[in-house]
Amino acid sequence: MVMVNNKSEKTKYIRTAAIVALTGNAVLASLKIAAGLISGSGALVGDGIDSSADVLISIITLIIVKIVSKPADTKHPWGHGRAETVATAFIAFLLFFAGAQLIINSVSTIISGVRDTAPSFIAIVVTFISITGKILLALNQYILGKRADSAMLMANAKNMASDVMVSLGVLIGLVISNITGSAYADTIIAILIGIWIIKTAVGIFLEANLELMDGNESTEPYRVIVDAVQRVKGASNPHRARMRKVAGYWDIDFDISVDPKCTVSEAHRIASQVEKEIKRSLENIYDIMIHIEPLGDAADETFGLSESEMNGGKKPY
Repeated sequence: MVMVNNKSEKTKYIRTAAIVALTGNAVLASLKIAAGLISGSGALVGDGIDSSADVLISIITLIIVKIVSKPADTKHPWGHGRAETVATAFIAFLLFFAGAQLIINSVSTIISGVRDTAPSFIAIVVTFISITGKILLALNQYILGKRADSAMLMANAKNMASDVMVSLGVLIGLVISNITGSAYADTIIAILIGIWIIKTAVGIFLEANLELMDGNESTEPYRVIVDAVQRVKGASNPHRARMRKVAGYWDIDFDISVDPKCTVSEAHRIASQVEKEIKRSLENIYDIMIHIEPLGDAADETFGLSESEMNGGKKPY
């Protein structure tokens, strides 16, 4: 899958994905809620509510596209890329509360014993349509998310994929309810769907939180720095390395050591060559900041990773 380096291309992919998701989910949500109310299926209504949340997510995505595309300013010298990560976390909260509300409503239905008849056959037909539609939407979000290297779109793709499982669960509940003539299976499936939605929301939030906290899942990306320094004559001892992602783009900061007798021009040439080597190995670079130190000086390792840590070692404490 080819990812983009051009921000305008990324914006185009995100906007296209949002419009497709908005249209598709609006149609599916209306269909499922209407069919759920007519047929008496609480699980289908819950599925429709989940799709309604997807409509809201798509609207948020369109808004975020405008924010992210703004240039850096005096208040935001790093640009507005973090808005995408914040939106991803917000999406997780929306999903969490939608799942929790579905569980609460379903449990209340069982306790009150209001419904005891199975939903009508129309609910099964609409659920088949929902499964097909959600599979197509999930594929669309995944493909465009990969091309744009967008955490927000990838989170939405996971959400769509979980929606497919939700609709399959609804279908199973409806079939069992129609066979047994009781609505309890439909209601129990609705509770399980709520749990699934919450699980998905927590996973999305943890991924977004990692980026918000400037973290990485592993030290593997740092190997690019070590390898680049090793390929450049005169550069050594990469340390105090920090890598973070801003809306899919890498922001890299680290120190290297050079011969103390180097001129400023020579040290600058070495640093520039290291930067070029990194860009040859890593796509979607936002910025690279390299600090030069004379070889042999003791470095303060309070922040960032040392060379041994970037190679998989652990920081001694």
